[in-house]
Amino acid sequence: MTTNERREPAQDANERDMLEGWLDYHRQTLAWKCEGLTDAQLRTASVEPSELSLLGLVRHMAEVERGWFRKVLVDDDPGPVYGTEEDPDAEFHLTEADTWAEAHATWQAEIETARRNAAGFGLDDLSKARSRFSGKHFNLRWIYTHMIEEYARHNGHADLIRQRIDGAVGD
Repeated sequence: MTTNERREPAQDANERDMLEGWLDYHRQTLAWKCEGLTDAQLRTASVEPSELSLLGLVRHMAEVERGWFRKVLVDDDPGPVYGTEEDPDAEFHLTEADTWAEAHATWQAEIETARRNAAGFGLDDLSKARSRFSGKHFNLRWIYTHMIEEYARHNGHADLIRQRIDGAVGD
């Protein structure tokens, strides 16, 4: 893997900067785990029968960014990026046509939209859409915390997948 450009937030940062800093750190970690690999390597599944791959994780996180920062936070539902009614988990079902260039560009576009949308909310401001399970709104603090958890969990997967591909390890 190449030089790690990740930065942890300052230890004395305010709450918003801390949450945004850790979220960006975990976004950068997933990108770092994918650096220097070919499309074929990025499509390599972790271990049968799982289809989990680094490229699938990036595509999944594009869907997650879209879901929380567009659909839930601002009530803008452009529909899924990859999923369909017939295949709601399509982001993990890769073909030879699926590339890093497309997945990375899509993921980065969703991250930029997430940042723009979140900038219009305070940490205690409630989402415009409600939970499909509880019917309640989420505050931005909850969404940030959930996104950090989501990335951290999947970065653990990414670390193991990367180690399987080429032996590279790192936090």
